[in-house]
Amino acid sequence: MKNFLLLAVLFFSIQLGYGQEKTIHPNQNSLYSSAGIEVKPDFPGGIKEFHKYIAKNYITPREAKEIKGKIYVTFIVEIDGSLTDIKVLRDLGFGTSEEAIRVLKLSPKWIPGQQKGMQVRSLFTLPISINGF
Repeated sequence: MKNFLLLAVLFFSIQLGYGQEKTIHPNQNSLYSSAGIEVKPDFPGGIKEFHKYIAKNYITPREAKEIKGKIYVTFIVEIDGSLTDIKVLRDLGFGTSEEAIRVLKLSPKWIPGQQKGMQVRSLFTLPISINGF
């Protein structure tokens, strides 16, 4: 039976920053929580496209075929949209976290968050639900 991966990703009130001036924050090293900024970082095309990206690229490790649960990951969406400092906060084991990190490292650049009309570095946390079959 073909593996089925069900992903549930929570973004706190996703907002798109299209049409706003794209200015870089004067203090480029500042790090903002994505929950507390005006315009949240977003995957190109939105949450549905992120689900498609994960479903297409995440390969359930052989040892985790029967595993069900959530992996919690955190990462920084940089001003240029790249993802850095990818970490697993809670793991299911059996190689699931390594696979989540691999897929996030290959992710296309995101649309960075904005605060006061300026692009900012944002800390982002999300769960990835896995239902192994």
